Amino acid sequence: MKKQIFAVCDLEEEYARNFMEYLNQKKNLPFEVQAFTNVESLLAYGRENHIELLLISAQAMCREVEELNTGKTMILTEGTKPEEFDAYAGVYKYQASSDIIREVMACYGESRILLPQQVPALKKTTEILGVYSPVGRCLQTSFALTLGQILGREKSVLYLNMEEYAGFEELLGRTFHGTLSDLLYYARQEETNLMVQLNGIVQSMGHLDFIPPVQFPEDIRQTSFEEWEGFLKELVLHSSYEIIILDIGNGIDELFRLLDMCSRIYMPVRSDMMSRCKTEQYENMLRMRDWGQILAKTVKMHLHLKMGDLKGTAFVEQLVWSERGDYIREMIRKGEI
Repeated sequence: MKKQIFAVCDLEEEYARNFMEYLNQKKNLPFEVQAFTNVESLLAYGRENHIELLLISAQAMCREVEELNTGKTMILTEGTKPEEFDAYAGVYKYQASSDIIREVMACYGESRILLPQQVPALKKTTEILGVYSPVGRCLQTSFALTLGQILGREKSVLYLNMEEYAGFEELLGRTFHGTLSDLLYYARQEETNLMVQLNGIVQSMGHLDFIPPVQFPEDIRQTSFEEWEGFLKELVLHSSYEIIILDIGNGIDELFRLLDMCSRIYMPVRSDMMSRCKTEQYENMLRMRDWGQILAKTVKMHLHLKMGDLKGTAFVEQLVWSERGDYIREMIRKGEI
């Protein structure tokens, strides 16, 4: 089944070309994208093909375009939206392309709950990698983010923080208007196109895409394993991500079943007595409950590495070129990743 059409029309050729280049890199858009730099070409195409989503500049909008049978039309504005287009949602043109797409997909998702049928994404495979430790303060999240950044240079990677307290808004100095909580809500609605909602929420950090973590810990604690399983299966089937990294906390329902969904689990540990005892208890519990396969695919790591107190973009860059980045590159060289 063909994807629905997302058409972009802007009379500035350079702007349209640059925006199209960005869209072509966004493998997870649940649309086939078509770009136009004049109204005549758009009209000719639209009369022969159904356009499900149209993003058009205010200068290009006209009566003939309004008469096209589009699913939803949105206006690219250069500031204030002209009064004659009050019936249409507007998106500010001169902002980051990633922000435009988030706004467009969020707006589209609100009004067009269900696409005719989601098409399985064309990709090789999707590998789920878990990062988990029963020991606290072991650089688990820093390792997971560094792993994602390095793997993201070669493949499309999605990072998913499943901890009760992630601290991402504080770390990155950004406010997120959509989070994992929202996606879990949408995933529970059987008639929602999750990929549209995902594209309205997903953020980027260097070479890595991530879903902003939950703000309230109960959103983790009250999500059942079956809900996590269904959510992850949707991502595997319908997204174009080749790798999904799960940064797993202890508030997860049926933790061992979630770990068993991972092809490999990276477990940072510490060498002090108390930490060794906690790790041993965890490993003994896995054996007692017949989860030996989790131990078999677990890579245990001692990360005796220091990190600075940088935040925001500097923190991301520091991760990749730190000792931790060198450590992960060496693991890749040895075939441990």
